[in-house]
Amino acid sequence: MTEEIRIVPNSLLESGPPTAGMTRKTAIAGDDVWMGEVHTDPGAMSGWHHHGEHTTYGYVISGKVRVDFGPSGGQSLEGGAGDFFEVPPHTVHREGNPGSEEQVLVAVRIGTGPSVINVKGPDA
Repeated sequence: MTEEIRIVPNSLLESGPPTAGMTRKTAIAGDDVWMGEVHTDPGAMSGWHHHGEHTTYGYVISGKVRVDFGPSGGQSLEGGAGDFFEVPPHTVHREGNPGSEEQVLVAVRIGTGPSVINVKGPDA
């Protein structure tokens, strides 16, 4: 069997799974992987969500990222351009952009089932 290499031009990215406050663009989607770009405007915060059985790996291309998580959403981490992050499966969180420029991330999710599950908020 011959494997094929492919290029996915940014101009051909399709709308990704929706979550309020952010725009996802899908580059590659398969049975056990999702890869794409995530854009968040300055000062914006996404809705609460998790990624089901998927582990999410991210890289901040530009801007800043803040991730709220934990009991009642009381924990936060921040990163900037050049930083990497990991979100374990079923971890309820929301992402925001505390900076003054658009946040652009590259995300890769590895797992099965739906890659985005929107929820009302974290458990207390």
